[in-house]
Amino acid sequence: MNSTTYKQEAFDYIIVGAGSAGCVLANRLSEDPAAKVLLLEAGGADWNPWLHVPVGYFKTMHNPATDWCYLTDPDAGINGRRLQWPRGKVLGGSSSLNGLLYIRGQREDYDDWAAAGNAGWDYDSVLPYFKKSECQERGADPYHGTDGPLKVSDLRLRREIAERFIEAAKAAGIPENHDVNGADQEGVGYFQQTSYKGFRCSTAKAFLRPAVKRANLTVIKRAHCQRLLLEGQRVVGVEYRRGQRLERVRANLEVLLSSGAIGSPQILQCSGIGNPKHLEEVGVECLHELPGVGENLQDHLQIRLVFKTRCRTLNDEVRHPLRKLAVGAQYLMTRTGPLTLAASQVCVFTRSREGLDRPDIQFHMQPLSADKPAEGVHPFSAFTSSVCQLRPTSRGSIRITSPDPAVYPSIRPNYLSTEEDCRVAVDAIKVARRIAEQEPLASVITEEYVPGAKYQSDEELLEAARQHSQTIYHPAGTCKMGNDPLAVVDDQLRVHGLEGLRVVDASVMPVIVSGNTNAPTIMIAEKASDMIKEAHVHRARAS
Repeated sequence: MNSTTYKQEAFDYIIVGAGSAGCVLANRLSEDPAAKVLLLEAGGADWNPWLHVPVGYFKTMHNPATDWCYLTDPDAGINGRRLQWPRGKVLGGSSSLNGLLYIRGQREDYDDWAAAGNAGWDYDSVLPYFKKSECQERGADPYHGTDGPLKVSDLRLRREIAERFIEAAKAAGIPENHDVNGADQEGVGYFQQTSYKGFRCSTAKAFLRPAVKRANLTVIKRAHCQRLLLEGQRVVGVEYRRGQRLERVRANLEVLLSSGAIGSPQILQCSGIGNPKHLEEVGVECLHELPGVGENLQDHLQIRLVFKTRCRTLNDEVRHPLRKLAVGAQYLMTRTGPLTLAASQVCVFTRSREGLDRPDIQFHMQPLSADKPAEGVHPFSAFTSSVCQLRPTSRGSIRITSPDPAVYPSIRPNYLSTEEDCRVAVDAIKVARRIAEQEPLASVITEEYVPGAKYQSDEELLEAARQHSQTIYHPAGTCKMGNDPLAVVDDQLRVHGLEGLRVVDASVMPVIVSGNTNAPTIMIAEKASDMIKEAHVHRARAS
C-alpha cells in the first residue's frame, strides 16, 4: 500500500534528473556552500562497468537497468516503423550511454536563437560556456578551454578504411577540417569524444562526482518524479516515488526540471501544465495552460548506407571469439583498440546541394557494419556511412496518454513529413554515393549492401530513406524557449506564467542544433547555472 511522506528539510534548489544537464546544475549550484541543493534521479548509480568503457553503449542501450527503453509510435514517414529511443536512466543520464561524440553545432544556430528573441543565446554569448565546461586535450585556443571538468579527447582508434573515407570526401570537394568545433564547421575530419585515457567521461564523472562530497548537496537515486507541487502560480516542490513510497519535498527558491526532451514535458503534463484539451482527454486537471508543452519535437534521422569492402574493417577484428579476447586484452593493458570506439570515427559536415549558405547534412562514418549492433557485426568486411539532415523542418510531439507517470508518453517524431526534409534525404544519399565513388575508397568497395544499387530514381531514394533510417538519439525542442504561442520557457529558461520553475535541458532548444546534442545541453546547463545564481543574488540584495 502506498504511503506519502513529507521531508522535513527544505532545499533551496531541487533538480529533477541527474543527466547531462542535471549533473552540471548540481555541481555549479552547490559551489555556493550556503545553497542547499537536492538532486533527484529516477535511475541508479553508474556502477555498471560498461558505462565507463567507451564502446559500452552496445551493452547499456536497450538495457532496462540503465535505459528508459522508449519506443516511438508507428511513424508514417518511415513506413510505419517504430524506433527505439534510448535515454539514460542512471547517474549521468544519456551522457553515460551515448556515443561520446563532442559536437557543438554552428555559430548560426545560436545566432538564430537570439534573433528569434532569446537574448543572450547568440554564439558569442554561449561560446564562453562551452569553453568553461571543457578540458580540451589539444590545449586552449580562442574556441577551446582546458580548465573545465569535461574531458574532450582525440580518438584512440584509427583504421585504414577511415583514412580512405577522409581522402575520398576531399576528392569529392569537401575540405579537410581538423576542428569542426572551431571557426568553421564545414569539412571532413575525425570526431573528438568525451573520454579520458580510454574511459568515458560522462557528466556524472565530470561534474557530479567532484561535488557529491559537499555537505550542501543531497543526491537521491531511484526517485521517480511524479509531479510538481503548485501553490497558485508558484511551484513549491516535487512529489516523487521511491519503491512503494510517495515522498514530497519543498523548494525554497526553485525547482529545475532537467529530465530531457521526453521526461520534462511528461512531468509538466502529469502536473497539469500543458494544453487544456489534451490534459482533459487523459484525465488530468489543467492547473496552468501552456499549449506548447510537448510540441515542437525535433530529432536527427540518419539514413544508413553500408558498403562491403575488400579491405579489412572492424568487422574482421571483432566477430570471432578469439579476436574478441585479443581486443579485450588490448584494452585492459593499454586502454586502446576497438573498445575505445565512439559511435563514429569520421564526421563530415557539408551541403546537400549547391546554393546553400551553410552545411545542412552530417555524416557519421563507422569502420564497421551491423543490422543491430547489439546482435553483432556483419560476417563480411564493410563500413557504414550514415547521413542526417542537420535542421529538419518536420515537427512531432510528446504527449502523455495517462495521468500515471509510470505510463510512457506517446512519442510522435513525424519524420520526413515535409517536402524539404524529403528533398534533403534524397540529396544526402546522392552525396554519400558521390563520396563512395572517389578514390582511394572506390577501389576497395565491392558492393553497396544497404540500401543497394537498385534504388536509383528520386522516388526510389526517398523510399530507401524511409526504410533504411534510424534515430541518432537527439530529441529536442519539446519545451521550447521563446515568446511565441508555443514557447514554454523564456530566455532565462523560466516557465511562462509560473514562478519557481525552470526547464534546463535539450527540450528548451527552439530549433535543434546542427550536430550532436550532448555538448550543447551541457552548455545550456552551464549558462543556466549562472543565470540562476545571478537571479538569487539580486533577490538577496533586494531583500
